[in-house]
Amino acid sequence: MRLFAAVVLSLLSAAFAGAQTTAVGPARWEAEIAAFEAADRLAAPPKGGIIFTGSSSIRLWTTLANDFPALPVVNRGFGGSQLADVTAFVPRLVTVHRPRQVVIYCGGNDIAAGRSAADVIAATKALVRAIHAELPSARIAYISIAPNPARWPHDATVRAANRGIATWMAADHRLTFIDVYRHMLGPDGRPKPDIYVGDRLHMNEKGYAIWRDVVGPFLR
Repeated sequence: MRLFAAVVLSLLSAAFAGAQTTAVGPARWEAEIAAFEAADRLAAPPKGGIIFTGSSSIRLWTTLANDFPALPVVNRGFGGSQLADVTAFVPRLVTVHRPRQVVIYCGGNDIAAGRSAADVIAATKALVRAIHAELPSARIAYISIAPNPARWPHDATVRAANRGIATWMAADHRLTFIDVYRHMLGPDGRPKPDIYVGDRLHMNEKGYAIWRDVVGPFLR
């Protein structure tokens, strides 16, 4: 698993170096998606595993395999993706591997781009439907949109989106909402300042340790 992760990271580094910035929509991530496919041709991940996908907080979870050494976890996070981007690549990143569980972190970039909580909820439903259209029995876990200092002005929208997604998922036994949000707040009700890197958006090792401990019990 560690060798496979190293291959993926190497190919993704090359993809970033050669990526074109003129593409729009999901096409702008084509180089990263192609890098994943190239890695799969060299060392395909196991069928029936656990696919993590979504935006950069998943992509930057470089300790994922070490955090869950007993589980067949596969990292398929890419760029600063939004929910529609992930949905567009479901066949190439997710269902092709026939996972038994899919873990999603996405939606924060949608909100930063001006989308409403209702928009994010609707886009999350569309992503889940796209996965279940091919894998109707797959378990899907959604990691709540995290609080972070850089986007704190959007917090009301983040909380509204999280509430809506949690309520919707509670009605389907195949779906799980994982609340990391509250674990990332300090006693003052604001994001813990020591769990982020310098951009005040992405997490450091302390932040990922929180995710490891909160997410782990939900993995099957």
